[in-house]
Amino acid sequence: MSTVMRISQQPEADELLGRSPLADLVGMLLDQQVPMEWAFAGPYTITQRVGGDDLDAHQIAAYDPEAFASLLSAKPAVHRYPAAMAKRVQQLCQYLVEHYDGDASAVWRDVATGKELLARLNALPGFGKQKSQIFLALLGKQLGVKPKGWREAAGAYGDAGAYRSAADITGPESLAKVRAFKQAAKQAAKQKAAE
Repeated sequence: MSTVMRISQQPEADELLGRSPLADLVGMLLDQQVPMEWAFAGPYTITQRVGGDDLDAHQIAAYDPEAFASLLSAKPAVHRYPAAMAKRVQQLCQYLVEHYDGDASAVWRDVATGKELLARLNALPGFGKQKSQIFLALLGKQLGVKPKGWREAAGAYGDAGAYRSAADITGPESLAKVRAFKQAAKQAAKQKAAE
């Protein structure tokens, strides 16, 4: 089943996000210190470089670490810090292989509550509370994964009509609103720090 996604603003990358749970997790993992579109286009770039039409957790987990870092570092780099993120992507895939037989969707498939899903996401390498809440909101808002209490577990990121994160991006207009929200939040934090 495929979902229409528009987070990366690149049709091929968004198509992959719409059909690949692993691509969604990897995009979320990469979403730090780079623009959201760049992060969520990363899974497509990785897919192209390893060969194939989808990401495979088993393949990435078993990849030679230096070779995988080189793949992510090739121009254009997958991330601002490609070697560090290559290590994190491999750690995530290794965890998925060990705990979910490499099936990313198994992380959320049988959860009963948003609280349980948040705990599973928090256990993923590279996923802290905020990243987990954003991803939980993405699952609920865009991918139809809505266990009981998912909005509450996602915190403010689960709010209906919010434009706070990647979970709320459905096209260029919503991307601009999320950017504006983030800029305002950054400005408010700077002002508070200066006081």
